[in-house]
Formats: sequence, structure tokens, C-alpha cells
Amino acid sequence: MTIKDMLGRSSVVSREAALATLGAQFTASASVREVVPLSDALSRIIAEDLSSPEDLPPFSRSTMDGYAVRSADTFGAAESLPAMLAITGDIPMGVMPVRGIEKGQAMKIATGGALPTGADAVVMFEQTQLIDTASIEVVKPVAPLENVVQAGDDIKQGEAILERGHRVRPQDMAAMASMGIVRVPVFAKPRVAIISTGNEIIPADSPPVPGRIRDSNSYDLEGSIALAGGIAVKKGIIPDVYDRLREALDGSLRDCSLVLMTGGSSVGIADLTAKAINDAGRPGVLVHGVSIKPGKPLIIGLISTKDRQVPVFGLPGHPVAVNICFELFVKPILSRLSGEVPHPALAEVPVYRTVNAKLARSIASAAGREDHVRVTLERTDGVLWARPVFGASGLISTLVKALGTVVIPVNKIGVEAGEEVEVRLF
Repeated sequence: MTIKDMLGRSSVVSREAALATLGAQFTASASVREVVPLSDALSRIIAEDLSSPEDLPPFSRSTMDGYAVRSADTFGAAESLPAMLAITGDIPMGVMPVRGIEKGQAMKIATGGALPTGADAVVMFEQTQLIDTASIEVVKPVAPLENVVQAGDDIKQGEAILERGHRVRPQDMAAMASMGIVRVPVFAKPRVAIISTGNEIIPADSPPVPGRIRDSNSYDLEGSIALAGGIAVKKGIIPDVYDRLREALDGSLRDCSLVLMTGGSSVGIADLTAKAINDAGRPGVLVHGVSIKPGKPLIIGLISTKDRQVPVFGLPGHPVAVNICFELFVKPILSRLSGEVPHPALAEVPVYRTVNAKLARSIASAAGREDHVRVTLERTDGVLWARPVFGASGLISTLVKALGTVVIPVNKIGVEAGEEVEVRLF
């Protein structure tokens, strides 16, 4: 879908078309692999299929406090006709029983204790009556394997547990620990270059000077990259000079898998950014202008080097636009570069955390444009309301006050107050 912008450019495309254009030409190269300690594996991407080196649990054990028994010895037991069993021992936790049980015998066992040979079930204390220190009555029968987990019931030796491309969760760490896997093969985190451009930009620790503004976008991007599983590589603040811009871009292409250039996508300066991307390699600029607000001046490029392709984004300079464009365009590419393979069943599930709320104020939108409106949330009399946080996309305070965004589709001209909306939470 091609849409002319206010300046008459016909290169502005829809969000879907922009993503499709890049997706059709970009092939993520295989990531470098490394091995990390299990304690450092959270949220890392598994680099190879992992199988269990042993049965889990490695021995049959009890799931209840009670007595290990031969289930056949309890068949027919009842309050009126209990089964009498001899207590032949007490199984300490963490110790394999040195002897088994025979017909008519039982051994005291705790939850998690190892089952002695000959036993195939555990009768709970509540289903027994103590006659003396050496014998019990069982008043309810137990079936074979009742209250027992057998060796390999959880995971069998050689069974696949985690697949290549899986993002490690806390429960995955627990599973690996239980099998003795304490060194985890993962993909190296993608390195993402951040090039801040603009004659007006100064470092964040510099005193304010009239006409200059502190660099904030690189910190927003640094945090967003870290949360998405990448490593931010700040290349510094580059003035609006072609040679300096090209030098920073060429350096980034050598040591990073993804390049983000901020502040050089709007009319005028955009010519420098687009020229630098086109001159650095082919295919160059793929998209310049997307029908979203904020973020319309976005540039999407792709540069082929000797051994890989490097996506390059020219992000608008306004903080809100940077944030929105990262979520919509950069984050999916960063996920691909990380080696992550989403579970097939989740392919159509949105990656955003969302809540439904009623809109507190009407929002207008221009036809042919996808609007991303910042909102905060309020709960009144049990009703959740989404209240728009109005302000120009250059006002970073609107991002701080907002809890998420409401998306107005390209084919709508607004949303009325009181209408239920979906809020994408930051």
C-alpha cells in the first residue's frame, strides 16, 4: 500500500509493507555460539538441541510421607479388616535403602525418599494405624505405583528437553540443573550499533547550552536493546557531516550485526543518512517513510558485507518515535539475529502484553495512517480507563507518564470516548 505524505513523496508505505520488504530480502546469518554457566543462561537462546544425559528422577521415590509396601499386601484392606504389616526399617532421606522388603513387610519413608527393592507403592500415614513399634495396620488398599514416581517418569535418558532457538526460562534452568547440565550452549548476543546524529546533540553529562539538547535516545535504545537480548554498542555523537557519518557507519558494519542511526531520517538530513546507507553497500535503502505516527520518516536499509547482511535503521530523532519504531521494526529483526525460534503454536500470538480498557477521551486520526497513541491507565469504580497522554513526539515526558499505547488502524479515522480499546503495555 503506497501513500503520499504531506510533502508529496510517494515512497511512504504501510507498516506491514515495510516489514515485508525487509523480511523478503534479509536472511539472518547463523549467530556465533558460546557456552555460559547455567546461572547466566536466563533469557539466552539455546544454540543446539539438548537431551537428557540421564533418567529423571534417577531412582524410584515416594511422593508422600508413609510406608513403602508391596501393593499386593494391601489388597482388600479396610477399616473392618485391616492388613497387618511388619515395620522392618526407616529409610533416611538422601540414602538408598541397603535392603528391600518382602511379603508382609513395610518400611517408613518420607516424601522424596528412595523406594526399596520389592516395594511398588506407598501407603500414606493417614491410611494406617500403628499397632506397636514393629507393626502397622493398613486400612485402605493402594494400587501398584500409587504415591510413587518411577525412575525416568519425569524425563528419560536421551529425551529431548530444549530445542535450538528456545529462549531459556527460569523453569528451564531448574530442569537443566536437575540433570546436571551446568554449562549451556547459547548463541552470542547480537551487537547493535547506536549512532546518534545531529549538530544539536551533546552528551548527557554536558551542561545545557542554548540551542543544544542532551542525548537521550541512545539511552532509550540501550535499554531496549538489552531487554530484547542484544548488546548495545554506542558509536558516539556524529555531526551532520557526510564523511563523519559514513565513517561511523562503516565502522559499525565491521563489528555489529545491526545498526541504528538516530536523528537523521527527516527531510534534509535524511539525504545524508540515505546516501551513506546506499554508498555503504547494496541493496541500500529499502524503505523511506512509513504510514505511522509517530515515526513516519523511518528509513530501513540493508547492506551486504563479505559474509553477512546488516540491517540499518534510520530512526526519527523524536524520543517517542524512536521508542515506537524500535518496538515495531527493530525488535523483530533483533529477535531473528539472536537465533530465537518462536514456538509454532505461538506464531499468531501477539508479542505484546495487553489489557482491555475503555477510552477516556475521543482520539482523532488521519485516514491512511496508523496512529500509536500513548495512554496511561486509571481504575474508577472497578472500570479500567485508558486516558490519552497528549503531546508532541519530541516530549519525552509523555513516554514516562504513559503505560502503553493504543493503536488506531490505518482504515479508521478515530476512536470515540467510552469505546473499548486494547492497550499494548510498555
